[in-house]
Amino acid sequence: MITLRKPKPKDIVMMQELVAPEVASGIILPRSSDEVSTNIRSYTLACDNDEIVGYCALHIHTPNLAEVRSFVVRQDLRGQGIGSMIVKALLEEAKFYEISQVFTLTYQRKFFERLGFVEIAKSELPAQKIWADCIKCKFFPVCDEIALIYDI
Repeated sequence: MITLRKPKPKDIVMMQELVAPEVASGIILPRSSDEVSTNIRSYTLACDNDEIVGYCALHIHTPNLAEVRSFVVRQDLRGQGIGSMIVKALLEEAKFYEISQVFTLTYQRKFFERLGFVEIAKSELPAQKIWADCIKCKFFPVCDEIALIYDI
């Protein structure tokens, strides 16, 4: 049975192991263990007993805008609803914080569209997103990710 919970610093090693293949392929931006530690409260984990099988972060950019990022589900468990469970929990968290919009940059357009996200132009994203995160990407500045947004 899959349960969701907030991570503890001791989970960072397992989180980094889970995301490593996606980082290597360039699908997810690299984040150091120090960066994950600093932002630990933004993550939500999906666990099967004590094993982390997926996670995602809700990163707040402004009082009205947050981002779903660093989203991963273990390869062999994809398509079973775990990702939807995590993202829906993050949307509820955004609602709790009274954030009106949540965006994502992704290669998984259909997944996010099924959850109610709609495509927007990347130029609509805040400048701090582009320069703080995107510049770390091995594909920058030639990005083929799609920007999508969800209105709470």
